[in-house]
Amino acid sequence: MSSTPLLTLNNGVEMPVLGFGVFQTPPDETRSAVEAAVSAGYRHIDTAAAYGNERQVGEAVARSGVDRSDVFIETKIWISDYGYEQTLHGFDKSARKLGVDQIDLLILHQALPSEFDKTRQAYRALETLLADGKVRAIGVSNFMVEHLTALLDTATVVPAVNQIEVHPYFAQRELEAFGTEHGILTQAWSPIGGITFYRDGNHTSTLQDPVIGEIAKAHGKTPAQAMLRWHLQQGRSAIPKSTKPARIAENFDIFDFALTGEQLAAIDRLDTGRRGGPEPADITLANFGRPIPEA
Repeated sequence: MSSTPLLTLNNGVEMPVLGFGVFQTPPDETRSAVEAAVSAGYRHIDTAAAYGNERQVGEAVARSGVDRSDVFIETKIWISDYGYEQTLHGFDKSARKLGVDQIDLLILHQALPSEFDKTRQAYRALETLLADGKVRAIGVSNFMVEHLTALLDTATVVPAVNQIEVHPYFAQRELEAFGTEHGILTQAWSPIGGITFYRDGNHTSTLQDPVIGEIAKAHGKTPAQAMLRWHLQQGRSAIPKSTKPARIAENFDIFDFALTGEQLAAIDRLDTGRRGGPEPADITLANFGRPIPEA
């Protein structure tokens, strides 16, 4: 892939530990952001059908000059496309927009607690896509312990990844521990806590946190770099996002230092237990369903 450290998923597939995210990146800015990320060294791009920018991700990867086989592409099926046949078609839509025949990691974007049978059917479709070689690995996102437990009751393939909100102010340690016990890798979205200061005014910014600031200063690094290093040293994958080339490159420059055990523990103590994103129980088709356009 690249010089980026790799994690081995539970089915043996290797994935770069650090990914580049494009959540809420407008389509017209996505191409340049992904191009900047690939230029900086990222070889793992995370998008989703619901983001509306899969096409631009695919175009940027295609014209990056890097072989397709050297870029790990991850995307997500939205709840509106849950159900067995609907999810198979959701794969087709995403693959066409991305311009690829095979997706490296395909995950379900949310659990649907009130209609969990649709979630099960959607995951069964992912298992079919995996068996058919159309995807290299499958997983979930924003699944809590109860959702994973219910899914594992019927799944024939254990999810490789659970992508969830994890940052110093919201660590979800019990959920991560459950995943580890079952061989499910925790992948952090909003890994530097962006969700806490652009959506929830009750939080202070992790970037201004004095504990994180002092730890970063001790290594000659930025708070964002210190937080990303915290994730990696604790065995998580992380998906930072930015549209600014300098910040994109900064977020990638985290492989030349290490936090001490005391520093890791100090960041651990910052956990507030307060979620920045939506409550998983609130995810319903009535509240969040919207059609995903055809390719």
